[in-house]
Amino acid sequence: MELTAKNVESVFSKCLAKAENEPEGIKVEGVEHDFVFSKSEIEKEKNKIAEMLICLPNEFMQDQGGGYSFLKACYDKNGNQWGDHLQIEKLFALGIAAEKVKCLLPREMWEVLPGGMPYYVVLGISGEIVNQWRGK
Repeated sequence: MELTAKNVESVFSKCLAKAENEPEGIKVEGVEHDFVFSKSEIEKEKNKIAEMLICLPNEFMQDQGGGYSFLKACYDKNGNQWGDHLQIEKLFALGIAAEKVKCLLPREMWEVLPGGMPYYVVLGISGEIVNQWRGK
């Protein structure tokens, strides 16, 4: 799945819990918003989420760059701007819910980072899988 604002919004809408107190809801703290996702929908969309995440620059990949700033996630691996900050926040929230993304520092430490924004790492997507999904 290509990393586009439209695709992120589509998957996000499918995965968002329909009720705040949904049983087995996955709560994720974003940069500006908190989200609750449906566990079953996240499971259904896990591959699409991973496919979008691997379109981010290599610096975000655990086995390549080790993590990168939220501020750089508006660009894909080819340097094209794909979305705005709200869509980036939604992509990372989906990734956290799917256990494919981790924030590298606790919120209390963000102020020491460039722009006061967190660094994220994309987990568990090996270079071989990345190359396969990227068509190399």
